[in-house]
Amino acid sequence: MAMDSLFYKHNRERFAAALPDRTAALLFSGEEKHMTLDSDYRFFADRNFFYLTGLECPHFVLVIEKDNGKTMTKIYAPARDSMKERWHGKRMDHSEVAAIAGISPDDVYDLEKYEEKEFELIKNTETSVYLDKSSVMAKPFELLKQIEKAGRKVSDLSEITTSLRLVKQQCEIDAIREAARITEESIEEMKSLIRPGISEYELYLKLEYEMARRSSMSFAFETIVSCGRNAFYLHHSDPEKEGDGIAAEGSIIQVDVGARSAGYCADISRVFFVGAPENSDDKRLKLLELIRSLRKAAFEFIAPGKTFAGLNSQMYDIAGKWLAGQGLIPDNFTEEDVRRYYWHNTSHYLGLDVHDVGPRDREFEAGNCLAVEPGVYIPEWDTGFRIEDDCLVTENGCQLLSSGKDSPEGIIVG
Repeated sequence: MAMDSLFYKHNRERFAAALPDRTAALLFSGEEKHMTLDSDYRFFADRNFFYLTGLECPHFVLVIEKDNGKTMTKIYAPARDSMKERWHGKRMDHSEVAAIAGISPDDVYDLEKYEEKEFELIKNTETSVYLDKSSVMAKPFELLKQIEKAGRKVSDLSEITTSLRLVKQQCEIDAIREAARITEESIEEMKSLIRPGISEYELYLKLEYEMARRSSMSFAFETIVSCGRNAFYLHHSDPEKEGDGIAAEGSIIQVDVGARSAGYCADISRVFFVGAPENSDDKRLKLLELIRSLRKAAFEFIAPGKTFAGLNSQMYDIAGKWLAGQGLIPDNFTEEDVRRYYWHNTSHYLGLDVHDVGPRDREFEAGNCLAVEPGVYIPEWDTGFRIEDDCLVTENGCQLLSSGKDSPEGIIVG
């Protein structure tokens, strides 16, 4: 799945409309990160740069200038170079760059001309400069130091991009839904391997293979497959081949995984029981009943005007009463008592980042996309897990973007 170039063009128009007059905004795709002395990690462009261009290439620069109400947009790209391409791979020509970004080929320039533009903007005191102070890339901060050294103030453009990215357009919602579909299909394929004696490593490989087979090569985050007590390590992303990493009869397998589609993330967690419960007192079943009630309440709660804090408060109240009923915390429990077992927040924004941009104290509004993951972890019971699905905030509530299947559906019998 790929976005139409009009999407990126529209994003730039909305971004430019939010800029004051006599400004220049500069966004950088970023640089490759070294993995070893002679090898780099797979490149992944700055997400705000990608949001405005659709380009996933290193060393690109986007410059948007606004003067007297007129907007000028330029992209600076590395020039075609047969020798460099021989060793480092194909580069796009100007027409290819323009086609993806929704820009005229005449507005794509060789990167070597960028330094002249940068020098001009540093010296031009009548133009205010906007940089992305939220970027994880080095270049914005190198330029920030240069401009501040010249005695000028630099504004933060990420306040604008955050506001734009928070409310998703239909094509973004469709991309998240597609990423969720890929993720859930991959989980379904992996599920057939579950049995006592299977390793986290084997399940992990199966998940990532199935996502890649469905055209998701860059995942939303490091895949998590946790057997048994490894589920108590929330981001257990280094799968084991033996010991605690082997599925045991009577235990659980926690999966937390997300594909990407058109750059957009899914974030889905499922739990599987290894071996059928012998009776209704099985603590896995007891906890599953709680998680299901938390999920139901969470999706009923989410609506425009509600907040993450309000959602967490409701989850703490439901979980607290249940935990007290199990004798794990006192009847007159506090939030601190509940958080001994409810370790992480219930929800977060979802989009180009798996934990997408946006202030946590902002009220939900239609168009927000959220991952919702109530989870309770009880070391005394030797079990704990979360179930997570993705949803869209609508005018009247919320709508699932993933299927909402809260495995086991489906207890896995060894």
